[in-house]
Amino acid sequence: MNNTRINIPGDEAAFKALFTEHYKGMYSYACIILKDEVEAEEIVQNVFVRLWEKQNSLHIETSLKAYLYRIVYNDCMNRIKHKAVVLKFQKEKMYAMKNEQSNAEDRVASAQLKEQLSNALRELPEQCRTIFQLSRFEELKYREIAAELRISEKTVENQMGKALKLLRMKLVDFLPLIIILAEAINKL
Repeated sequence: MNNTRINIPGDEAAFKALFTEHYKGMYSYACIILKDEVEAEEIVQNVFVRLWEKQNSLHIETSLKAYLYRIVYNDCMNRIKHKAVVLKFQKEKMYAMKNEQSNAEDRVASAQLKEQLSNALRELPEQCRTIFQLSRFEELKYREIAAELRISEKTVENQMGKALKLLRMKLVDFLPLIIILAEAINKL
């Protein structure tokens, strides 16, 4: 094996000759790997900077050219891995932010729906409101409501129809949300 020591301490002319001899090939090699000219140039320049800084302590056991190309390859692979990690982090962050925003929007819409429903229920006539609440919130059947209020089942049906019609008019802006919430509840 060729055990080479770079021997250019302070010899800028020798280092410049080394740079001139290998730069274009190393740059082209980095461009092929990275598919980015700016990053390729940065990688190759950093290789030469490190080479200059460590010239007194380097012991190369292969040819200098093979050593330089191996460094370029490793640095390119590290850059690609780093970009993949950054991209993954960005995607995860965007997903988390999107979910937080979506959850916040859902909570606001749900709160608005509850407020609108409460307001709409207050506007219903008393008997109509009572029948609706017994049916929807206490889940009583029409027959049970009729018995409890001592009215006919037909009156319960009519009052429920009236309540639903008025609520649909008052909550028309929230209809898509109501449908989504109803579908989510049915899946549970």
